[in-house]
Amino acid sequence: MADITVDTSSYPSAELYEIAARKRRRRRRLAQAGRSLLTAAVALLFFAPILWWLLASFKPTTEILSARPSLIFEPTLNWFRVVIGNDDPTRFNVEQTGSVGRGSGGGTFYSLPYLRDSFVIAGSSTLLVLLLATPAAYALSRFPMRRRKDIAFWILTQRMMPPIVAAFPLFTVFRTLGWIDSYHGLILVHTAINAPLAVLLLLSFFDEVPRDLDDAAMVDGASRFGAFSRIILGYVRGGLMATAVLAFIFSWNEFLLTLVLTTGQIRTVPVASSTFTTAFATEWGYLAALGTASIIPIFVFILLVQRHLVRGLTLGAVK
Repeated sequence: MADITVDTSSYPSAELYEIAARKRRRRRRLAQAGRSLLTAAVALLFFAPILWWLLASFKPTTEILSARPSLIFEPTLNWFRVVIGNDDPTRFNVEQTGSVGRGSGGGTFYSLPYLRDSFVIAGSSTLLVLLLATPAAYALSRFPMRRRKDIAFWILTQRMMPPIVAAFPLFTVFRTLGWIDSYHGLILVHTAINAPLAVLLLLSFFDEVPRDLDDAAMVDGASRFGAFSRIILGYVRGGLMATAVLAFIFSWNEFLLTLVLTTGQIRTVPVASSTFTTAFATEWGYLAALGTASIIPIFVFILLVQRHLVRGLTLGAVK
């Protein structure tokens, strides 16, 4: 039998394969570096105002109002001593801190009571929103009903209504009931504002949970409420936490209705910050200190629930 000779000169060598592999790895590294730089740029775009506000809370007035602000300065804690420690603002030199007394809006620069009021109202209204919105969203998701989409759209329209439309009617009702400057009145208002959005958010989470899970639980002897409380809620835990975070933030930042329904005995942070104005100027240092202090509770709350904020817990639960 004649020998068969194969010409391998036309085949790529191992060296060429290695060169091609190195080029692919280099392209992947460049693409990854590009994505990282883009992510960092977007993150900087969102965090730069917060960072600038944080730095302003440690700057003296001359640095805050400087036409050429700098990142290198001699920090001061005078703003926080007044806002958190209740020090007398007139103790500090006017040229160094800009302290000129009390706000012209009838409040003081001491802000721990304002943070307390905001936390009580936002936390209580968030709990109430979850208690009301969770069964409502579950009922819309599971029970057959006529014009279901129309009901969901009607709920959405409640969130779309401008708050100014309800300001005067609510003030009239609250004044008649004696609820002006009351925690329970503000908690109910904040709940009414955030409940529609919470229902729609939770409805999308419940729709992702297969109905077979409800049927299997009831076949095993569970009631409808038992299937809801012991089985389904576990699958929408991430949705509950995400909804709670949004409801808390929206309540914490609500301004107009809180301003209309209070006269000074109760003040949330947004309303209190509007009083940080004197006959001479706006007290940017105190505002920056209050803003920095008001961010902390929200960050802490998000950190506590962050591991529950991942969606998709039910994907593939039933095949």
